[in-house]
Amino acid sequence: MAFVNGPYLAMAILCEKALQEQDGVMSVIRVVDRVLHTVAGPSAPESMPPLPINLVAVVSFKSGEARGRYAVKLRPETPSGLKKQEISLPVLFEGGEDRGVNVIVNISLQVQEEGLYWFDVLLDDVVVTRIPLRVVYHRFSLGGAAPPSQ
Repeated sequence: MAFVNGPYLAMAILCEKALQEQDGVMSVIRVVDRVLHTVAGPSAPESMPPLPINLVAVVSFKSGEARGRYAVKLRPETPSGLKKQEISLPVLFEGGEDRGVNVIVNISLQVQEEGLYWFDVLLDDVVVTRIPLRVVYHRFSLGGAAPPSQ
């Protein structure tokens, strides 16, 4: 099922903070699509230790001709392809082609592996887009041998 005449996706991002003012104006602070996890020292593990990540997902739709109740869902997927429990929020498109809905969701993850995480954005079980988040693990020793000179 495709949404031909709406609703239309206006924005789908991960950020550190999102503000929605009383007049409806939204501010998105520090858009994030990459997280660096750096561990330094002689005991830094070879593989990435678990990392807590706290971000905000912002999904915005414009109504177009859509009217009525829908479910907006976010479904995380790990780099190894494991689909995590989805978050589902009801929305109501009340009319007005340029009017719409903004969904702001706090995301708390304990990531176990580095790589590319995806957050599928679904509207009534139809994937409308995917939000990427790359987790990179950097490990290095302090006070070790100097790198070879060239």
